Amino acid sequence: MTHAMDTHPAPHRLLSDKLQEALDRAPVVILSGARQVGKSTLVQGFDGAAERRYLTLDHLPTLARAQQAPETLVTEAPRLTLDEVQRAPDLMLAVKYVVDREKQPGQFLLTGSANLLLTRTSGESLAGRAQYLTLRPMTAREADRRPLANAWSALLDARDAEDALARLEPALEIDWRERALRGGFPPAALATSTTERAQWPEDYAATYLRRDLRELARVDDLPGFSRLMQLAALRTGGLLNQTALARDAALARTTTLRWLSLLEATYLATLLPPFFESRSRRLIASPKLFPGDTGLALHLCGVETVEQLERLPRPGAWLEAWVLNELLASLETRSPKPTLYHYRTATGLEIDFVLEAGQRRLPIEVKASAAVRPDDAKVLESFCAEHGERAPFGIVLHTGRDAHRLTAHTIAVPLGAVV
Repeated sequence: MTHAMDTHPAPHRLLSDKLQEALDRAPVVILSGARQVGKSTLVQGFDGAAERRYLTLDHLPTLARAQQAPETLVTEAPRLTLDEVQRAPDLMLAVKYVVDREKQPGQFLLTGSANLLLTRTSGESLAGRAQYLTLRPMTAREADRRPLANAWSALLDARDAEDALARLEPALEIDWRERALRGGFPPAALATSTTERAQWPEDYAATYLRRDLRELARVDDLPGFSRLMQLAALRTGGLLNQTALARDAALARTTTLRWLSLLEATYLATLLPPFFESRSRRLIASPKLFPGDTGLALHLCGVETVEQLERLPRPGAWLEAWVLNELLASLETRSPKPTLYHYRTATGLEIDFVLEAGQRRLPIEVKASAAVRPDDAKVLESFCAEHGERAPFGIVLHTGRDAHRLTAHTIAVPLGAVV
């Protein structure tokens, strides 16, 4: 069967300008992200790409050179882009040697399908020499080829609730359920054939199990790992209970922890830490578990249609997951990069996300409803009162079309105004 293909130019990515800024400052820029998230397309298509020599370690002769004579490969051009460097970990040592000998901005642009800060495949982290960027799955704006205004950054900069309302763009009509099913990996997000879009997650999962895991870690029990992936997807938006997850997956707890770290390092899982004033408490409390891409995760759950998504026990958790991925992609463009947390009190009161940038905090509640009430903002209002000037307002994100003041310190914001 011949699939319809997208013949348009690749969409502009939010990270393009940030990538060039990083190359103008740092001798090494490391762009990480999941396989097929668009790293190769970005590093070959951004404005400064024509000035660089591009090599990919997916090309077997280049991989052989990287493994056998990395010092010759890294001196091939004054500005070098090396794609998929996780395939030759010792290459980083050769890069370090060249940079230490003659440090110039933009010498190396390296990409990897795994987070080189979390995996142990690299013998050298290039600490102090490199700037790390992460390319997330495509946002709705990127997939739609709309102007790439960063609404989340504008809200972070707002002085108060009224200023935040004034900064919002008119809301577009967004069907988050269809977007969540499609996900943000370009082959699926841009597919023009339903058959092609439906088949892609199956092929991706199989390739991940057969190839990526073999390169990054020794995983002897592929059925067990596949089972863990599915169970993690089914727990989307829930607090991570490692013991229960290990039990349900019929795996040792140590194995479960190691494999969860691998899912996180390859950007197929996101562990969202809890918010506490004490940073030490953030390290010991339970994170929330989210997928790195909703389209792939819903496929692992056996969900292929909007109707099936709506029949899930907690369909709103998938809206949270989709919003989280939109947020992570948008915040990657801001310097310094804000951090995201979830919030839960000892009595069980929760806020979906707390965005923290320096001393500024923005609490965000996500509602899978077109109608919101002041009662929906009670915990946000309490958070703002507790944190004073650091949290001048909070947001209830909803699926309707109207933005308005909800309570003294909260505003109702339509999903279509920020994505």
